[in-house]
This record gives sequence, C-alpha cells and structure tokens, in this order.
Amino acid sequence: MMNIDFFKAVLDSEPSSVVVCDLNDTIVYMNPFAVKKYGKDLTGKNLLDCHNENSRMLIKKTVEWFKKSSDNNSVYEFHNEKENRDVYIIALRDEQKNLTGYWEKHIYRNAETASFFDFS
Repeated sequence: MMNIDFFKAVLDSEPSSVVVCDLNDTIVYMNPFAVKKYGKDLTGKNLLDCHNENSRMLIKKTVEWFKKSSDNNSVYEFHNEKENRDVYIIALRDEQKNLTGYWEKHIYRNAETASFFDFS
C-alpha cells in the first residue's frame, strides 16, 4: 500500500492550485502552488472565511449536492478569463463512496507550446 507521502508528492508537483477541505470547510492541505498564489499557507483555516457571502452559499450548496448521491462528484464553478482556466469543485470520497471532503481543480486552457518529449 502506498503511503500518504506518495500522494502528497503528486499534489505538490501539480502546477496549479490544490486546496483540499474537509466537511467542516477546514483547509487541510494546500500545495506549494496554492500557497504561492494566495500569498500564505491557510491550512487549518476555514475556507468560507476566504470568500464573500455569495461564494460561501455556492460552496455550501455544492457540498449538500455532493451529499445527495455518490454520483455527484464535480461542479463547474467558473471560467477565469484573465488566466484562461476553468475551475471545478471536486468531491473527495472514501472507498465506500462516503463524502469526506472536497477540493478545487483548475484546468488551464492554454495550448502547450513545448515539443513532444523535449528533454533539453
């Protein structure tokens, strides 16, 4: 069985923000990219305290929707025009498909400019 350090290394290598929360909206993990983007490590803080009232309501609504069915696992949040990225909230589930938390996923739309397998 792989240990948590292995999975942390995967998240730490992600070149976009990864902010993971438990069901109490407590931030339990931020990858280095997220810490740099937001200017500080907010681990242990409540995610809702970092958002306006409308965003808090939408996050709560999303988590409630995740709880309704183990098939409810992803919600499109918005498109950030400035950074050309889509943002999603993704459910985290255990092996029994119980909701254990959620995270925000960022997908950048910019096409890759590097050559295939360019090791230079």
